[in-house]
Amino acid sequence: MARKNSRIVGASQNSRVARSQGYQKRSVATREERKRFLIVCEGKKTEPNYFIGFRNPRADISVHGTGANTRGVVEQAITLRDAVAKSADAYDRVWCVFDRDSFPANKFNAALQLAQCEGINVAYSNEAFEIWYLLHFDYHDAAMSRYAYKDKLTQLLNHEYLKNSTNMYAELYSRQSDAITNAKRLHSGYKPCCPEKDNPSTTVYLLVEELRNI
Repeated sequence: MARKNSRIVGASQNSRVARSQGYQKRSVATREERKRFLIVCEGKKTEPNYFIGFRNPRADISVHGTGANTRGVVEQAITLRDAVAKSADAYDRVWCVFDRDSFPANKFNAALQLAQCEGINVAYSNEAFEIWYLLHFDYHDAAMSRYAYKDKLTQLLNHEYLKNSTNMYAELYSRQSDAITNAKRLHSGYKPCCPEKDNPSTTVYLLVEELRNI
């Protein structure tokens, strides 16, 4: 009888070990499948606070706010990417997020060209990142100064819009699909596309879609 119990105990232990090993294999596989994103933003707070809100179990998202100009954002992205390019922490996808604002057209275009040459994706907005927020509520195709966004968003949010808010991702999340639809429609309406002149426009939806679809 003792030998029978021993066999039962042994089988139980083997089963636990097998389950444990299976769990470990699944955990390793899960880690290997995770995509590493580097998102480098022009602003130090507005854009980083928004993208930090993303939570995806299949992605590691590293967000940096630079406070730099358009080309400076791309250069910082190159530096951060290359620093880990040959390590296990290498990034799968690199994105820059910056605005047209009042930057000279040649500098804005130079940043786009540098990013393209380096294989870096750009989520730009003309004039400002807040056009992405507005598109959560409705389709907007009338040219706007970046100074007009605050009043418009305050009206739509039913409370004062604070540029450096840490809650915008969560507050707008339920309308995110609408924003993507509106941004696509807006972007596709420019033929030919001319980023430095297309006001309003934004390609932030491209980055958001990628993060959602992992």
